[in-house]
Amino acid sequence: MSEAALTQAEVRAIAELARLELSDADVARYQKQLSDILVYFQKLEELDTSHIDPTSSVLPLTTVMRADEAGSALTVDQVIANAPDSDGEQFRVRAVLGADG
Repeated sequence: MSEAALTQAEVRAIAELARLELSDADVARYQKQLSDILVYFQKLEELDTSHIDPTSSVLPLTTVMRADEAGSALTVDQVIANAPDSDGEQFRVRAVLGADG
């Protein structure tokens, strides 16, 4: 591999950050795969992109948001129906402050 090769210790550190438990076989496999990705990124860094605008996109710009239109309001019964726990017309939630709060 090239200078972008990761060590097994680095792969284990990345796995720990991601809260993943990896076997020795997994570490070896991911060591190669992640190292190959880093080598590819090194190749990409060699490209001259000075003539490309930072916000350029190959995709056409279209809005994916629907129009913001007011609709009818929900009734109290409809709102309370979505609550995991309620007391009459109020949501019941677990306490978030201690006895001193």
